[in-house]
Amino acid sequence: MKPPADSQRRAVRIANCSGFFGDRLSAAKEMVDGGDIDVLTGDWLAELTMFILHKQRTRNADLGYARTFLLQMEQVLATCIERGIKVVTNAGGLNPAGCADKVREIAARLGVQATVAHIEGDDLMSRVEDLRPQLQHLDTGAPLVAEALTANAYLGGWGIATALQSGADVVVCPRVTDAALVVGPSAWWHGWALDDWDRLAGAVVAGHIVECGTQATGGNYAWFNEIPDPSKPLGFPIAEVAADGSSVITKHEGTGGLVNIGTVTAQLLYEIGTADYANPDVVTQFDTISLAQDGPDRVRVDGVRGLPAPATAKVCINLDGGYRNRMTFALTGDHQREKAKWLETALFARLGGKDRFDEVDVRLVEAPPHAATQEQASGRLHVTVKSNDERLAGRAFSSAAIEMALANYPGFFVTGAPGDAESFGIYWPALVDAAEIAEVVVMPDGKRIAVAAPPRHQVGNDGARSAIASDARPVGPTAGETLGSHFAARSGDKGGNANVGIWARDDAGFAWLRDNLSPAVVQRLLPEASALEVRRVELPNLHALNFVIVGLLGEGVASNTAFDPQAKGLGEYLLSRVWG
Repeated sequence: MKPPADSQRRAVRIANCSGFFGDRLSAAKEMVDGGDIDVLTGDWLAELTMFILHKQRTRNADLGYARTFLLQMEQVLATCIERGIKVVTNAGGLNPAGCADKVREIAARLGVQATVAHIEGDDLMSRVEDLRPQLQHLDTGAPLVAEALTANAYLGGWGIATALQSGADVVVCPRVTDAALVVGPSAWWHGWALDDWDRLAGAVVAGHIVECGTQATGGNYAWFNEIPDPSKPLGFPIAEVAADGSSVITKHEGTGGLVNIGTVTAQLLYEIGTADYANPDVVTQFDTISLAQDGPDRVRVDGVRGLPAPATAKVCINLDGGYRNRMTFALTGDHQREKAKWLETALFARLGGKDRFDEVDVRLVEAPPHAATQEQASGRLHVTVKSNDERLAGRAFSSAAIEMALANYPGFFVTGAPGDAESFGIYWPALVDAAEIAEVVVMPDGKRIAVAAPPRHQVGNDGARSAIASDARPVGPTAGETLGSHFAARSGDKGGNANVGIWARDDAGFAWLRDNLSPAVVQRLLPEASALEVRRVELPNLHALNFVIVGLLGEGVASNTAFDPQAKGLGEYLLSRVWG
């Protein structure tokens, strides 16, 4: 099915209505009712979500998808069909066929004719043994020896484009990349070729900006004081993608939040690594992105260059980590270290020693003992245990902690009731040869359409890498000032690694960052990173530096015991550091 007749003369308006599994349920209706859009998309899948869906499916084999998406379809599907709005979602998770069937049931109840297709080819579980030699850990190089719970390759946008071209009104995807939700509809709308690298790269950037919903419109934004009316719910973003791959990021008129160069820069720096951002369809050069304010709540994105699609495909594997449990003890007033030591010693003596557990993590967070209120004067002792023995990590541990209530340090109390252990997963990223992936579109009549793969041989790209020559005098914090007095930051997780992007408003600020903020300085400013590898990437086009802190998050969010397991607050912590 071809796009509307006017599509070659205008940009396609692609709206986002979800940034994660649990986002605002009303967002789909807000985007459909709030103004003109051509495509409604949403992102439900994070690395953690795949493990959650696995647990869901073990309880009921018919599940394994994001059920909140179906609630949204109840609200908007009839309107979407009436107005010709396409719906593209990755809510299919581990069971896209089952999710697609549920959408068809909703359409039947609503009395509308909807062609619902789904995509397959990401699920590699049946082939793990054959692929095991390729599945070394992406960061550590360790061989995969454990049994996998899930193994899903990241698919690109061409399956989505194929489904839309074949007449789908709704496309239910499994583990596609977040940006693919914009790349696919853009390629379909404009009729791009598999090797339109620059256009595809532009769509990847647009997709990366809108994939996390309101993080592009003021959410998690360091300069949040710029938001005109914080009392209004933030509007979800829209990417207007033109035929040349350039785009304008905006939102529906009258919605809360804002779209400016700062909010867009913040999201561009979220969860990235090097300047060459690999997607299944193209390698996007983030150091070629150009941003310009294009009116109120409109940011133009252009100049993006792309390289041929990578020869490998990333695979998200989840392993069984066992069981975990945590108890937190309050330590009020003086002698917090001594109280913590007594508690720790007595607790593990009662449990038969730390060696009975696979892992024990004990963290003391001290508080000023003479603070104004009792709460402010109370430290916290967090004790986390992991074990393959559910009983040991469960009530055996938490009950032993409670049994000490009258038999340990003065002022003993805990912040929560004793509970059972919870299962947790270990995230294992890997790469496989892209030729191993056989992506197909499945239409409602059962017809299976093979998805063409992009060429992956290296071809020339004559565009020079972005280089912004500037003789600006560096301007930044002086001794005693915080980094946040001059700069903004955005941080996040990529498996076991964390990234922190920090940026300035202008050339002078970037010159200061470039000259002063080295990996060694970041290690000094962030004690948690002092013994870890820190990688720095310069993005002068965005007045930004990106730092990747390797291994900060251990084996991923589902497994690690860190205070901030997804590094969401790490950027704000860096901004709070005093220079000098």
